[in-house]
Amino acid sequence: MDLKKNIRCVLHGSFRKHFDKISETAKLFKEVGIEVIAPEITEIVGETDGFAHLASDRSTDPRVTELLYLKKISELGPDGFSYYINPDGTLGTSASYELAIDQLTNTRHLFMEKLSDHPAYAPQNSVWKPRELADYISENGHYPPPIIPQDERYIYGMVQDLALHGSIIAVGAIIVDNSSKRYKKGQEREVLMVQTHKWGDRFSMVGGKVRRNERLADALKREVCEETGLEANIKESICTFDEIRGGGYFIPGTHRVFTDNVVIAGRRRVALNDEAQSYLWVPPSVALQELDIEPNAKITLELYAQKYKRIA
Repeated sequence: MDLKKNIRCVLHGSFRKHFDKISETAKLFKEVGIEVIAPEITEIVGETDGFAHLASDRSTDPRVTELLYLKKISELGPDGFSYYINPDGTLGTSASYELAIDQLTNTRHLFMEKLSDHPAYAPQNSVWKPRELADYISENGHYPPPIIPQDERYIYGMVQDLALHGSIIAVGAIIVDNSSKRYKKGQEREVLMVQTHKWGDRFSMVGGKVRRNERLADALKREVCEETGLEANIKESICTFDEIRGGGYFIPGTHRVFTDNVVIAGRRRVALNDEAQSYLWVPPSVALQELDIEPNAKITLELYAQKYKRIA
């Protein structure tokens, strides 16, 4: 079955010892809709001091290869996870290094077998065979959550204290129709709402995370273009706020900040990417009354309707 959410995964393990199992797992995950963003499965073409090189590697320097590999962890997103293929229970040097990065970045990590050579703390519900894991994610739409017994909460808390919690800044756009569409005098100009699996198939506004070193305006223009094909003519700011704790999407340990602007669109033809499945041009008051809008976007739309209401 195809997953509604874009769930990403990085596979870890010894290419030299377990490359066949890594390849089999990648194929299995892809069959159920899990996007394996690393490694790129190609043939092994060489080895340096026990470090296997794939044909897809951009460098034969193990340090460069490892750093490029680690970069993929930062691309997993909140629904992504790492999976360690350790059929004999051991991790090895490179995978141990990668596990440390996972723990520092608070990335969910799962294992084929229980760790036998490593003192790393792994919560219960972290050991899954590939087929069982693929079936679970296919049926539930997410990776298995960790289970923390009462007598392990102190250890789990120590690990969480080590994690490098950063802030996620997200930009959003109330896209206002400024096309040649004829409006009656006093009629509200329509705004663009998208129905998206990112928010449980509820309606939201266009937007996304700001990339490292990216300016807010550049991020907003990029997100609008990527998600709709529209050119963003950015106007005034509407609001900036912390994610709603009681909204159903709050992730403990993750600080998400939303900063939203009015964006004027000169045309109505929208080309959605895979982040949304449908869209509507709709008056703000109608959207608030009739659409199931995720709570963070609803705050912004309410403020827009109250303070920046545009009429024809």
